[in-house]
Amino acid sequence: MAATTSTTTPARRRLLRDFKKLQEDPPTGVSGAPNEINLLSWNCIIFGPQGTPFEDGTFKLVMDFSEDYPNKPPKVRFLSRMFHPNVYADGSICLDLLNSRWSPSYDVASILTSIQSLLDAPNPNSPANSLAAQLYQTDRREYEKRVAAIVEESWLDADGEQPPGQGSSKEEIAGEAADDSNSSQ
Repeated sequence: MAATTSTTTPARRRLLRDFKKLQEDPPTGVSGAPNEINLLSWNCIIFGPQGTPFEDGTFKLVMDFSEDYPNKPPKVRFLSRMFHPNVYADGSICLDLLNSRWSPSYDVASILTSIQSLLDAPNPNSPANSLAAQLYQTDRREYEKRVAAIVEESWLDADGEQPPGQGSSKEEIAGEAADDSNSSQ
């Protein structure tokens, strides 16, 4: 791995330990690795949890760490399009663990599994996407319909057939214009 040339900082040593742990004891449904040229930037995948509207989805994320890791959390965002009460339009995630409740005891595996858990257990009281939060609380069928479109889109994204940011009707269904909330039954 080319990223190991400058691993003398505490953050880089910790990231190498996190990577080794992730390889030796991978949690179910998540994976991650540093990109080849920068140990501080990780490419990750979360598979939608079984028995949830996100089941069968393959969602790409990026984690960007600073030299202050593990004392400061990474910046994490979905690269895959997401329709979820706690995910902003730019893919960043509203999760206490990544902000006020951060602890240096968290590692990459625990971050990824926490995000995976958030998919099925959103916090609509702290919405990053107000339309998703509203539908989650008042029209679960419509919410799940939009999530299903995102799951299907994630298959195309995972195969590299559709570059992120390309317009499609699925993206519109998924709430690309999340402020357009006049689409009720």
